[in-house]
Amino acid sequence: MAVASVAALAALTSCGGPTPAPGGGGTDQGQRQPLRTKQTDWTPVTDTLGRTGAFGDGNTVYRVSLPRSDLHVTTGGVAIKPGLALGGYAAFARYPDGVMLMGDLVVTEAELPHVTAALQAHGIPQTAVHKHLLEQTPPVWWTHIDAMADDPIPLAQGLKAALDATAIPPATPSPAQQPPMDLNTAGIDKALGRTGSAEGGIYKFTIARTDTITADGHVLPPTFGTTAGVNFQPLGGGKAAINGDIIMTAPEVQKVIQALSAGGIALVEVHNHMLTDQPRLFFAHFWATGDGVALATALRPALDATNLQPPH
Repeated sequence: MAVASVAALAALTSCGGPTPAPGGGGTDQGQRQPLRTKQTDWTPVTDTLGRTGAFGDGNTVYRVSLPRSDLHVTTGGVAIKPGLALGGYAAFARYPDGVMLMGDLVVTEAELPHVTAALQAHGIPQTAVHKHLLEQTPPVWWTHIDAMADDPIPLAQGLKAALDATAIPPATPSPAQQPPMDLNTAGIDKALGRTGSAEGGIYKFTIARTDTITADGHVLPPTFGTTAGVNFQPLGGGKAAINGDIIMTAPEVQKVIQALSAGGIALVEVHNHMLTDQPRLFFAHFWATGDGVALATALRPALDATNLQPPH
C-alpha cells in the first residue's frame, strides 16, 4: 500500500480550477495576510459540502471538522476515540489573490486510492500521505491537501468528490456539558504549563508557534493546522493514552526526538505537512500510555525544545 501511495503522490496534476500553492517562500511577493470574512462568504462551501464549519483566528479561517467517528480503530489494545487521533479537517481562507484550502483527510487503506484519484481529478494537490499511529487496526492513512483558486467553489467541489470516496460522516456538535474527565487535569496542566480543554472525551492542548508561518508568502494562521497538538484519552484510574504531533523547524527535530525518547514516549513519525512553508516545518507524532500527569511531565521537555508559545 505504501508503494501505491507514493506513486499516487508523485502523480500530482492540475485540471483547472484549483492550483497548488507554488514555491518561492514569499520573499519576492511579500506576506499576504488572510482577510476577515463572514458566514455568508462560505455559503457556497457549506452548500457544496453539506457541512458547516467554524471560524478561527479573528474570522480569517473557516474550518470544517471531518472526524472519523464511523471507524473503530485500535492501537496497542486501546480503542481510539476520534478526538485522540482521527480528527480530519478542511480549512479555507481568502487572501487578496485568491482562496486557499488546506486540510488533512483521515482515510482507510481501502479508501485512499479512491480519495487520491478524486483529488487529482479535481486538481487538488496532496502534500503528504502518512500515518499518525504505530500499530492500528484497521490501517488508517492521513493525506494532506493544499490548493488555491479564485473562488471557493472549485475547491469545495474537489473536496466533496474526495469525501464522497469515503464514509466520513457529518460532524456532530459537541454537547454543551462535557462528561467528567477521569484524569488529574489540574496536574496535567501544571506539568505542561498550559491549560487544556475537554472535548469529545479527550483532554487536549493546541499550541501555536511564536514565529510567523507562510506558504508562498501567504501567512498561515494557527487554525490552518500550524500548531502542536497534545491529546489525552482517559483509560481509567488517572491513566491515559497520549497522541498528537509537535511542530518543529529542522534545528529542533533532533532535540524533540531525544526528549521524547528520554521520556519513554514512542516516536511514530517525522514528516512534513506542507511543501512551500517558511520556515520549513516538520511534525513529530508520538504515542504512549501511562499515568496522565507522568506522561505530561515526560512530554514537557519535548515541547520546551521548540519555539512554541511559552507556558503561562
